[in-house]
Amino acid sequence: MNWYPIKLTTHIRKYAFGERAIADKLGKQGLPTEGIIAETWEISDYQDTTGTIVNGAFAGRTLHDLVLEYPNELVGSGWRGPHFPILEKFLDASHMLPVHLHADDEIAKRVYNEPNGKTEAWHIVWAALGATVLAGLKADFSRKQLFDAFVAQDYDSVMVRHLIQTGDTVYVPAGIIHSFGPDALVFEVQQTSDLGNSVMPTDLYGKPLSQEKWYENINTVLDELRSHYQPYPNSGLEIQQGANRRIFCCAGPYFALERLLLSEPFTEPSHPHRCITLTNVGDPVQLEFAEGTETLERAESCILPASIGEVRIIPDKSATLIAGYVPDLQHDVIAALRAAGYEEEQIQGLGDVDMS
Repeated sequence: MNWYPIKLTTHIRKYAFGERAIADKLGKQGLPTEGIIAETWEISDYQDTTGTIVNGAFAGRTLHDLVLEYPNELVGSGWRGPHFPILEKFLDASHMLPVHLHADDEIAKRVYNEPNGKTEAWHIVWAALGATVLAGLKADFSRKQLFDAFVAQDYDSVMVRHLIQTGDTVYVPAGIIHSFGPDALVFEVQQTSDLGNSVMPTDLYGKPLSQEKWYENINTVLDELRSHYQPYPNSGLEIQQGANRRIFCCAGPYFALERLLLSEPFTEPSHPHRCITLTNVGDPVQLEFAEGTETLERAESCILPASIGEVRIIPDKSATLIAGYVPDLQHDVIAALRAAGYEEEQIQGLGDVDMS
């Protein structure tokens, strides 16, 4: 089997918090010319949103087909799972997102009969001056204090607000309450899940809920709430490789994210133990691999299968890409950053990095 960069169809969500930033600011092609586009799911194998392959020998087949038939070659040697392990999307936070959280793995299995919960991270592709995120609790509040604050929609009284800027990343474990926007455009990486519960008086499309349903949702959130972690924006840890810059944005057991700032060709070595996703947020690049070449356009994504071998990324003049993968934390993250001179505390600040 000759493996190549795999491109997928895009799944669109039209939630009320979005506008047209994914098309207008990011320049993503092939989207509807009118109407809200709140999210574009770039890499997805979640239930009926699994992407269909649009290029090469596998064109017309779904990502889920390949995950089941070629787990070693596509995802990584020895890997097994019910679906592709990460989901990635562009998210238009022209308006504030709902204040919400996602179930963790234990609750996902026990309550929702799903294989995993949803830890996520947001990489800020663009943010207006003064844009913020709300993430985590300020203190150990009682259940009644939190319920009353959510009913009053006084989120700042109990939640932490941080300024964000382009290039920041915010790591958000499952169970941590959060929101962001307005005036931000985000690339999100997450576990493959769509579980979520909100404390807002409206649904995702802006439709008002009955008081009974609203209060029921708040209580569900309080049942699933975790307070062990306070997310905060970080600018990442940079490694200089020639004229190129490799920035580790976040890392944990479920995913790692890097930002590649390229001004000369960059070689991604062979990784038989894991695949890599690439998302282009800059000018088009050429991907050279053993069997040929592929162009990755602006705002386009692909999967580099585990069995593709070495891939050479060639910018015209400069390029900005986001790389995602399920890491061997010791090998892929900790060793590389230690070799570059970073301390334990700095590495742990990327998210959920077990240094032992």
